[in-house]
Amino acid sequence: MKPQEMVPVTILTGFLGSGKTTLLNRILKEQHGQRIAVIENEFGEVGIDNALLVQDRGEQIVEMNNGCICCTVRGDLVRILGELQAKREAKQLDFERIIIETTGMADPGPVAQTFFMDEDIGNYYLLDSIVTLVDAKHADKQLDDFREAQEQVGFADRILLSKTDLISAGEQEQLRARLVKINPRAPIKQVHFGDTPLADILDIRGFNLNAILEIEPGFLEEEDHEHDDAVHSFVFRADEPFDGVKLEEFLSGMIHVYGPDLLRYKGVLWLAENDNRVVFQGVHMLMGGDVGKPWGPQEKRASVMVFIGRKLPEDLFIQGLKQCLVSQAQLAVLY
Repeated sequence: MKPQEMVPVTILTGFLGSGKTTLLNRILKEQHGQRIAVIENEFGEVGIDNALLVQDRGEQIVEMNNGCICCTVRGDLVRILGELQAKREAKQLDFERIIIETTGMADPGPVAQTFFMDEDIGNYYLLDSIVTLVDAKHADKQLDDFREAQEQVGFADRILLSKTDLISAGEQEQLRARLVKINPRAPIKQVHFGDTPLADILDIRGFNLNAILEIEPGFLEEEDHEHDDAVHSFVFRADEPFDGVKLEEFLSGMIHVYGPDLLRYKGVLWLAENDNRVVFQGVHMLMGGDVGKPWGPQEKRASVMVFIGRKLPEDLFIQGLKQCLVSQAQLAVLY
């Protein structure tokens, strides 16, 4: 296909909690008139981000769980791209571009490789750019501790700094200098809750294979990819509502103790006496929640939470969360 006829693909990457889903929601809400297919991958056995994404205009959301897009489910990425192509050509789906949101633990290099090493994929899809979000508050430690965080910055065509309001002007300059040292070719801009011009993200034709080969000469060679085994995820599910006060007290205590090792935690919660779901998210010591859409009349109410971190005491978290649930007897009084 001619380049102008190919389907452009944007890889949206960034370490855990940097704001990828917030930015993706911003893109989907924008009145740009474009039809977008979204492929998202989460690190863990259950996905949360799909429930957080707005889907008001029939966007095609494809979710891949239980693995990193750059290793264990890479074959799934090729398969899904092939299926999307087949459905598009058969007029079963109508989309103009694709956005791939990687897990925060992904090295974007192998993801980008897919578009150059698989002939069918490379002939149909055009890798437009790799956009990397960087959490300004926690970037230095993440860059120190995780090779993946450095790879995400190194492969970026655009770097978007989130949470800059949480650090001083001097700290921002120091971080910018570090990012430029890692990747001098990517423009760096601030982004506040995903609010950034779409021109900085889409159709920038920023991916330059020659530039990538300068960074990593072995880019087009197959390589094994390993994660830090100390990082793992676990899931908590409940069919009973939470007592909001108890839950906040428990989580605040756990975050106070284990915050440095809590890379990312998020979920969709059912709180007693609340007819709306609550979206819960956090990074290290920073935790927050927002009111989500109402529960449907016939919709089964439940909570699901995902925790990603280093050597977390899973049993202690699970037991404590169970104690924050409203009992069946209490539930009968409330409803």
